[in-house]
Amino acid sequence: MITGSALGQSEIPSAEQQIKAAVSPAPENLQDSATVLGYNQNGKLVTLREGSNELICLGDDPSQSNFHVSCYHKDLEPFMKRGRELRAQGLSREKVDSLRREEIESGKIDLPKKPMALYSLTGSGDAFDYQTNQVVNASPLYVVYIPYATEATTGLSSNPASKGAPWIMEPGTPWAHIMVMTGRKVGSSDMPKN
Repeated sequence: MITGSALGQSEIPSAEQQIKAAVSPAPENLQDSATVLGYNQNGKLVTLREGSNELICLGDDPSQSNFHVSCYHKDLEPFMKRGRELRAQGLSREKVDSLRREEIESGKIDLPKKPMALYSLTGSGDAFDYQTNQVVNASPLYVVYIPYATEATTGLSSNPASKGAPWIMEPGTPWAHIMVMTGRKVGSSDMPKN
């Protein structure tokens, strides 16, 4: 079995393997039509597949030791892309957040004021089997971005809730979002079907 950690830095999965991994957190009925970003053999982020629905899925970064893939509403891409650019410059999370907030408020980054979903899976380097294209053992996280939402506008606590209960993270910010952490690990047989 070839897993993420077995691949190492020098061996980047094929585009098809990356696509299978990248779309794995999304509901099954959205996977085949999602746009997928992944890595070429030089480790540069590229578009692996153009999609036709509202999701963009981001493949696992081969320069990282853990496994992490996510799918998010395409209207989040300017915000996500800018975050990747700023982190690549070595900036702290606080500086990335500060700069993105300034750019959102000035109109340089367009972040619509509407609900937008994000699905992700995170695990150790061997959380995805690239030979079988199956999730082996990863933790799902479901997020709904609601820019500028607060405890008062949603009725959600800003304190992490018990397993599976939603809560609001970073309320009042342009990237305020509802978090749903199930507290469980999943493999391929447990992934959402729709």
